[in-house]
Amino acid sequence: MPQFSTRHHVGHTADQMFELVADIEQYPAFLPLCEDLKVRDREVVDGKPVIVADMTVGYKAIHETFTSRVILDRPNATIRVSYIDGPFHHLDNVWRFEPAPSGSHVNFDIDYAFKSRLFEMLVGTLFDKAFRKFTAAFEARAMQFYGDPRDQDRHTWLTDALRRSGPPVGT
Repeated sequence: MPQFSTRHHVGHTADQMFELVADIEQYPAFLPLCEDLKVRDREVVDGKPVIVADMTVGYKAIHETFTSRVILDRPNATIRVSYIDGPFHHLDNVWRFEPAPSGSHVNFDIDYAFKSRLFEMLVGTLFDKAFRKFTAAFEARAMQFYGDPRDQDRHTWLTDALRRSGPPVGT
């Protein structure tokens, strides 16, 4: 029963990282092994958005689609993914986002098992490697989408310094 957990510090805010992970329709553009993602249903349950989606993953000649339920718990900065149907016996993962100095901590936990032992032998190592790259893929996406946070810090510092120094001479 493979499990993987990681805690990764990123230079972007917890809210920014939550938004990137919550935007599941964009996963095929940057997430390892994700070839397609189709939303089946959206609803609000107990005040939280819930999405049911089919994700197709693949590598070379192997392609599998599975269905998951995604609960976006913004007040608790948590995204929970529960398996519904597909090649897994079970798949549960949780994303947690914590504010931290100069950015945030992104926590990713996943627990899964394939239905077929043969399928696990064929792709188990591949999936394990892909899951280990997920947080890095989201961090790279944050850099692409939001820019380098160090540049934002320099921009904020410069803007604040100019504001403190008063209006430019001659105005």
